[in-house]
Parts: sequence; C-alpha cells; structure tokens
Amino acid sequence: YVNRFFQKLREEGKIILLGRANRARYIFATSDSIKKAKKDITKIHRILQNQNIFEDVIYNEIKRDTEILTGLKKNISNILYYAFTEMLNNAIEHSQSKIIKVNMEKIDKWIRFDVVDEGVGIFNNITKKKGLHNIMEAIQDLLKGKLSTIPEAHSGEGIFFTSKAADTFIIQSSKKKIIFNNLLEEIFIKDIIKEVAGTKVSFSIELDSKKDLKDIFKKYTDEALEFSKTEVTVKLYKIDTEYISRSQARRVLSGLDKFKTIMLDFKDINTIGQGFSDEVFRVWKHLYPE
Repeated sequence: YVNRFFQKLREEGKIILLGRANRARYIFATSDSIKKAKKDITKIHRILQNQNIFEDVIYNEIKRDTEILTGLKKNISNILYYAFTEMLNNAIEHSQSKIIKVNMEKIDKWIRFDVVDEGVGIFNNITKKKGLHNIMEAIQDLLKGKLSTIPEAHSGEGIFFTSKAADTFIIQSSKKKIIFNNLLEEIFIKDIIKEVAGTKVSFSIELDSKKDLKDIFKKYTDEALEFSKTEVTVKLYKIDTEYISRSQARRVLSGLDKFKTIMLDFKDINTIGQGFSDEVFRVWKHLYPE
C-alpha cells in the first residue's frame, strides 16, 4: 500500500525518489529540495569501523548509493578506483586506527576524496619500523616508492603511483605535510602548526584530465611490468647548506638499489659538492653496477 501511495505521488510530480535499495529516500519536488538533494548526492561522508572492511566494497557502495561516481570518463574512473582503494587499504592495514573517515565529493570540474585515520601516523610508523632518525628521513624514503612497513604483504607502490596519478595529492601526519602538485610539477614539504593525529590523505583530479593510469604505470615499469624506475627530487635532501654534500647523497641513495633505473631531478640545485658527486657517480655506481 505504501509503495503504491508513493508511486502515485511520484507520477503526480509531488515527490522524487533518490538512491536505491536500502539507501532510497524521497524528497518533495520543490526547487529548494532538489537543489539541496543534488548537493548532498555529490558529496558523502562516512565513518567506518576498521574491522572486517574491504576497500573495494566501500568504493562500490559509494558508487551504488550516490551519483558521485556516475558519468565519469573511463580514464578518471580507473584512476579514482586505484587511488581510493590503495589509500583506504593503507589505512585499514597500517594505521591501527579503530575508525577511518572517508569523504568524497564532485564539485565544479573536480572530484576529490579524503581518507582520515586516528592511528599511529604514517611518518611516525616509517621512522620507527625502519629505524630512522627523524620524520624528514621517513618522508624522503617514502617519496622514492617501494617503501613498506609490511614488506611481506605490500610492495609499497600505492602512494608512489597515487601521487603521480593525482593533480594534487596531500599527505598530512604529525607536524609535516607533503604536497604533490602535479599541475605545477612540484613537491612541497611543509610544517603543520597543529599536529595531526594519525594520517590524512587528500586526492583530487580534474574531471576532464587526460591522464591515463596505463601511461603512468608504463613510465615507471619495465618490460616485465615490474616497478623498476623511480625519480628523486634532489632539492628535498638539501638542508641548511650552500651545496649538497656526501652525507646528503647517502640519504638520496638510501633504498635505491631496489630499482633498475633512477632519475635524479636536480631542479633548483645550483651546486653539488665534490663529495656528493663522488658518492653518487663513483662509490654507489661501483657498489651497484647493474
């Protein structure tokens, strides 16, 4: 009886049905209600209990219950699925957080999401697990790719490829923030005044972006599709000196023996010391001739 009654009101144009199945809801067919509903349906906030949840299931629920993921171009849909599931999986498996907050919205020409946890914090976790001296060293190692605190279960590729796929990608934890601005082709490391408990990652991409996930993978993989190439922004290792030194070279090179091809980006570096040059192009090259 209720179904028939609502169907009649819909046919008369008095109410509108939004959503499907157990997420279905009705609104009055007024301009204000429709405007508000459209805004709501292109924005979602969920609080997840971090117990027996799966990143692909959450993504598909968002796709089923909202209009955020409808009408996307195939390349954007592929990138968003990859980035969202990788970042949510990181929070599920690494954060040790009891709850995970997920935000996603489509606004104007952008689609974006946040994954926020209240756990150990990504930079602190890396610093502790890898026996590093400080958070800056953790950030430097994270930027290279292939860094995982659970190497038996993860390759450490997710953040690296997600940072390349985004237009902007931000990681905040403790008192540091990494900003990957691919529109400017820049990486920034900033201090945060108010300490962030846990980790917050924010991803955004333009809806008409021409980026393709296959091209991004191809750029950093070899013929066997192994993640074998990386690029290092050298200026992020230059600290309080006029030139970059031998000790800083060792930080640049730490962990790079996992790769077959290494691209060193010397943008904004005016001078390298003799020690840096010797450490990179003689000592390290001799140790790892392949």
